[in-house]
Amino acid sequence: MTEGQFTRGSRVSTVLARKLGGELLRLRDEAGLTQPQAAEALSATAAKVAKMERGWVPFRDPDIRILCDLYGVRDAKAVERLLNLAKTDRERRKAKGWWNHYPELRSLVEYVALEDIATGIRTWQGAFVPGLLQTPDYARALAIGNADWDDPDEIERFVEAKIARQAKLTDGDSLGLWAIVGEGALRQLVGGRDVMREQLARLLEASRLPNVKLQVVPFLAGSHPGMTSAFSIVSFAEPGAMDVVYMDTTSSTLWLESESDAARHIATFERIARSGLALRDSAALIERIRKEL
Repeated sequence: MTEGQFTRGSRVSTVLARKLGGELLRLRDEAGLTQPQAAEALSATAAKVAKMERGWVPFRDPDIRILCDLYGVRDAKAVERLLNLAKTDRERRKAKGWWNHYPELRSLVEYVALEDIATGIRTWQGAFVPGLLQTPDYARALAIGNADWDDPDEIERFVEAKIARQAKLTDGDSLGLWAIVGEGALRQLVGGRDVMREQLARLLEASRLPNVKLQVVPFLAGSHPGMTSAFSIVSFAEPGAMDVVYMDTTSSTLWLESESDAARHIATFERIARSGLALRDSAALIERIRKEL
C-alpha cells in the first residue's frame, strides 16, 4: 500500500476517492439534503452513503449519475469529470494507471494519480527544482543524493517515471503550472555545474510555455511565508471543486483536503508570490545564474 491510502478492514480509502466523496458531500449540503435522502435515491443505506462520502468504497457510475441528478447538477462537464474521477480511482485500486507500473515512485504514486486529472498546480519549492521541471540528470542526481535507493536500475526507473509526468505540460489538454522556486534551489550544485547549466536552461525553456508561470524568490527578499515548508496545491476543472494540498516530508506524505486548509495554503502561496520576482525578472535571474556557471 502506498502513502496516501488508508484501510478500514477490507476497505481502501484513496486520495482520489476521498476527493470525490468530499465533492459529493459538498453537493449534497448545497442541495440541503440528508444522507438518508441520498440513500433512498440509491436504494441503499445511509451507512453506504457515509462510506462513499468518506472515500471508503469505490464509486459506481450509476450511483454518481443518480446523486448528481438528485443534487441538481445539470452541467454535463461537471458530471463527466466526477465520472472520470471515479474511473481513475477504480483503475488506481486495480493498479491500471501508468504510474502504478513504477513502484519506484513510492509515496509519489497518489500525487501523480491526482496530477494526471488536474487542470492546475501551484507549487512552492525552496530547496530544489519542482519535479515537473526537472531534467533527467538533475532528477537522477537528486535521487542519488537522497540515498533512498541502492539499486541503480531502480533509480533509472524512478527518473523515467518522473520525466513521463512532464508530458502533461505539453499534451493537448495542457496542465497549468505556477511554480515558485527559491534562489537557493537554483544555486545548489545538484549533480555539478554541467547538470545545473542544463537544468537552468530547461527552466528557461519551460517558462516560455503559455501554460507555465515560473517565479524566483531571491535571497534579497529576506524572510517570507514559504521558509518553513514546501507544498503543492492541486486544482481541478469545474467551479467549486475542492483543491487538494500535498506536502512531502522526510518521514511521511501529508494530504490536506479541507476547504479551510486549501484556502490557507492558497493565501500563503500568494504571499510567497508577492515576495518573488516578476516573471521576466525571474527569467533574467535564472539566465544570470546559468551564465555564472
